[in-house]
Amino acid sequence: MGLNDKKSLIESKHKQLSVSEQYELVGISRSSYYYKAVPMSPEDIKILHKIDEIATDNSEYGYRLIHAQLKKDGHSIGKNRVLKYMGILGLQAIYPTKKRATSIKHPEHKIYEYLLKQYWKQDGKKKHVYVPNPNEVWSGDITYIRINGGFMYLAAIIDWHSKAVLAYKISNSMDATLATDVLQEALSKYPKPKIFNSDQGSQYTSHEHTKLLKDNKIQISMNGRGRSIDNIVIERFFRTLKHSNIYISNYETIKDLKEGVAAYIHKYNFKRFHSSLDYKKPMNVYLDYLKSVA
Repeated sequence: MGLNDKKSLIESKHKQLSVSEQYELVGISRSSYYYKAVPMSPEDIKILHKIDEIATDNSEYGYRLIHAQLKKDGHSIGKNRVLKYMGILGLQAIYPTKKRATSIKHPEHKIYEYLLKQYWKQDGKKKHVYVPNPNEVWSGDITYIRINGGFMYLAAIIDWHSKAVLAYKISNSMDATLATDVLQEALSKYPKPKIFNSDQGSQYTSHEHTKLLKDNKIQISMNGRGRSIDNIVIERFFRTLKHSNIYISNYETIKDLKEGVAAYIHKYNFKRFHSSLDYKKPMNVYLDYLKSVA
């Protein structure tokens, strides 16, 4: 069901369920229910696209630094508007320590512990996550994808070790249904992982998403608040996708966007060498592993 269909199920005077309980059951946040779409001007869309470019190249930037860059580039915009637009884009800064995040989490949803500390590996002064085998940890996230005159959202799931993109979906809304649909697709195609990692956004803490993970006996892991670096493998994929495809393609229609992204992800999975895999191809590494343990 789409967001509008889910909204239509909410009854303000339900005899047994509160409005908050109904939000939880249908898998939408309170803000999504009351949100009214406001047409955006070409200048607003242009600024959204620019914020996305700045954040993609400078993942450590918060709204103040993004605002400073926009001003330097000649855009007349206030800091609060930048913060609002980052919320529309689903952006948060990657910080080594706890900072304010703009990723929207639901106040009534449970936040789960970050489980990937067990995979932390020290290289000199740097610490990073090393997952030794494919299909041990999956990572999910949603990003803003621009088209000419507008934007969409892309949700994807990636295998942490092989870097293979296992499932993805493009939608005009960033809700729990988008995240859950992608998870259902990945589980229908591949054996379940041990751990699923995401941020604390309401799309991933929703009842429907966490229930699907629990029903499949998959451990739920979530980034620390304001720590997108905890999900860095999918952040890097999104950055690669945008620089190698989205920014240079200038897609005119949603149809063109979907076809272009499908072609790029197939190329990324099956034809693109990955240096961290000893110059092997992500999906080949993933599928070869599944065959070896079958």
